Amino acid sequence: MRWLLLILLLTGCSAFPLPATTTAQVDRVPQGTLDAATARASLAALPVSAPGRMDGYVRDCDDGKACVFGQPWFDTDGDGCDQRSQVLARDLTNVERKPGRCGVQSGTLDDPYTGTQISGTSKIQIDHVVPLAAMWRSGAAAWTPEQRVAAANDLRNLVAVSGKVNQSKGDKTPDEWMPPNAGYACSYGRIYVTVKAAYGMTVTPAERSALETALASCASPAT
Repeated sequence: MRWLLLILLLTGCSAFPLPATTTAQVDRVPQGTLDAATARASLAALPVSAPGRMDGYVRDCDDGKACVFGQPWFDTDGDGCDQRSQVLARDLTNVERKPGRCGVQSGTLDDPYTGTQISGTSKIQIDHVVPLAAMWRSGAAAWTPEQRVAAANDLRNLVAVSGKVNQSKGDKTPDEWMPPNAGYACSYGRIYVTVKAAYGMTVTPAERSALETALASCASPAT
């Protein structure tokens, strides 16, 4: 046994298996996300209001249904690559495309919501950080269809995450749900406020309080 330990030390090998998960980068945010200070100021400027009614909200696009935010993953820039594929290519590493296509068939995600690593795409979903139902209740019901399609496909609001965790979030707002990985609270709050401010949406008192708490977790800039 003593000889085995000596060999392990000399070769740099470990007698114990390494964990299969890793800690995700807690500061990874989409391009265009506000910094913490600007997010705090923007949050303070958002109008506070009770949530609007859900009347008229239909997300489903099948069988001629209302589809108020348009077909999912619309190719907004016309480059032939839909928004889901663009987010997967942006957020995953070791990305492999489908032959002759822009679709992503494999890659590795450092999931910011759980702090774990996920391989492959079958267990990965794209989250609308500000849920579409929350958009509807905070102003989108009065938007034009074109504005809603643009907001639903805004890359600043789309993050690749664990599908299981995304399902648990559903349409919940920050006062109802935050990522299990507490280290991502600051980044999540910044993304959320960025989108709310960009489209002039309202926040509820509870939503605003939860976002203030999330942004309070942001590290102060080095002096």
